[in-house]
Amino acid sequence: MARWIRFFIVLILGFCIGLVYGWLIDPVEYVDTDPDTLRIDYKTDYVLMVAEAYQADKNIDLAVDRLAFLGFTPPQELVEEAMDFGIQAGYTAPDLGLLRVLGDALQVQWSTGGEVQP
Repeated sequence: MARWIRFFIVLILGFCIGLVYGWLIDPVEYVDTDPDTLRIDYKTDYVLMVAEAYQADKNIDLAVDRLAFLGFTPPQELVEEAMDFGIQAGYTAPDLGLLRVLGDALQVQWSTGGEVQP
């Protein structure tokens, strides 16, 4: 029985030392991390939020500005990637519909040179 007690004491002590080292002595510091380094699921969620905002205000220029937050990728490409991931991840039909509406509006804006009527 004493053998098990020593094992758990050493296990807990190692865990505590690891936490102290990771949190206090040498914590991870993220510096100047860009939003374009997000995983695809987080990017898709952000694009979906932009699509929901677009659905509410019908301001395509504001939607393009919001999508520019994710880096230099063209907005249409961001929406296409989001739709592809959304289909794979099993997003609901209304969410995919919002992404489709935003993608269509971006396509219309691109084809008309920036003039879009809501």
